[in-house]
Amino acid sequence: MVEFSSYYINFIRNLFENIGNFFKRLFEAFADLFFNDVVKYFNQFFDHSQFFNVLDWLIAIFVFIVTLAFLTFLGIRLYQFIRKYIRFAKKEIEKDVLLEEVAILSQKAVELTEEKNKILQLKMESFGLNPDLFADKTPKSEKERKKRMDSRFVKLISVDEQYDNQLTTVQMSEDDMLNLKDLVTRFINFAASRLNLYYDRKVISSFFAGMATSKILILEGISGTGKTSLPYAMGKFFQFDASIIPVQPSWRDRAEMIGYLNEFTKKFNETDFLKDLYERTYREDVTFMVLDEMNLARIEYYFAEFLSIMEMPNINDWKIDIVPDTQPGDPKHILNGKLLLPQNLWFIGTANKDDSTFAITDKVYDRATSIEMNHKAPFVDAPYTEGVSMSYEYIDTLFEKAIKEHPISPKSLANLEKLDDFIAQNFKITFGNRIMKQIKSFVPVYIACGGTEIEGLDYIITRKILRKFESLNLPFLQDELEALITQMDRLFGKNAFSTAIEYINDLRKMI
Repeated sequence: MVEFSSYYINFIRNLFENIGNFFKRLFEAFADLFFNDVVKYFNQFFDHSQFFNVLDWLIAIFVFIVTLAFLTFLGIRLYQFIRKYIRFAKKEIEKDVLLEEVAILSQKAVELTEEKNKILQLKMESFGLNPDLFADKTPKSEKERKKRMDSRFVKLISVDEQYDNQLTTVQMSEDDMLNLKDLVTRFINFAASRLNLYYDRKVISSFFAGMATSKILILEGISGTGKTSLPYAMGKFFQFDASIIPVQPSWRDRAEMIGYLNEFTKKFNETDFLKDLYERTYREDVTFMVLDEMNLARIEYYFAEFLSIMEMPNINDWKIDIVPDTQPGDPKHILNGKLLLPQNLWFIGTANKDDSTFAITDKVYDRATSIEMNHKAPFVDAPYTEGVSMSYEYIDTLFEKAIKEHPISPKSLANLEKLDDFIAQNFKITFGNRIMKQIKSFVPVYIACGGTEIEGLDYIITRKILRKFESLNLPFLQDELEALITQMDRLFGKNAFSTAIEYINDLRKMI
């Protein structure tokens, strides 16, 4: 025991001596580096400088300046690194503190909400009311409440709860099973008698024909002609209100419209647009979402993903990326972080043309159906008319039936080809496969709505082809525009393309 004690005491003594020697040597190294050796450097320089000539002195001054600059740069970088590290460490500490505070506040918010619900329940009971009658939009059990709080998608989970065990199949009566012509008439009468809104039959026929052509419709024209009220009335007519989403000038990408995953709170910042879009995945009826004044921001920026996805031939590929992965507690219809766009949904954009808006590009126009609304429709003395209960499958069947029963005549197709050749040769603009496909869908449905083939061709060619003339150097194309009018008269009949001719004349007046 004495031997071990002697050993251990010597060990401790040697250990502390070594630690002391380490710090002593470290201090001596710093002293040599910054003090002792500096004196030595100056003495050596003084000894050698006695034999310097003029050239040696010039080189010495230059080297001293470069060395001093290097040491200064090294010192600054070291200072910046230390400062950055301190700031990073401070931010991480503050982040942890904030996360803890957020968790505490979230818990307190839950507790306060529960306390408020209990107080409301007591008040309702004191008035003899049954609180369960007013509890449709609240979690039905503790399990559902916890699921909503744990989920990244609070609003979307509330939609899941709203439609839980709810029958959404559309029950159509015999009165609802209309053809397209009667559907147009019924809508016009419904809007007039129930909403005091009046629409021209040509506009409504173009609207339904546009629905058969594309999932995106653009309503253009001067203010006050009913661009926003039309999809609003359509929502009332089909008995599921259209969502009106005001586009903001600050929208630069899809996150402004859909929302984004907050990496700080680990919650998804859900927008009303995303909630309304998600709700339509539960529906089977005809639904609309309105992007009001959609060209206040650049459409091809915030709506680019939708434009690309809805071009895919397989509708099962119409999936919007929401989050990178799927986690427990995510909404039912978000699979692998993606949401499948419902087929019963049409996007309706309203657009004004003034100094506060952006020009709508061909990329958008080519993928959408444009409807011009520059005139207010006259008063319609309509009888009281109810809306319709109509499923998407039924109206889609009407569209398919119209395309099959009213195809464009071979003569008109041949004349369209000649018109395409003329426009391509003189204006360097061509119809293209996409536009020809849209024409072959639009015109038959327009005919089924009560219009004629020539009227449908006139309207769709004006909105799809002639609209592109606005980007041309028209002052140098006066003769070509006059020749185009002559060519249309020759192919389709004198003044048969009245809408197209009026549009061309309007362009010529602007020159």
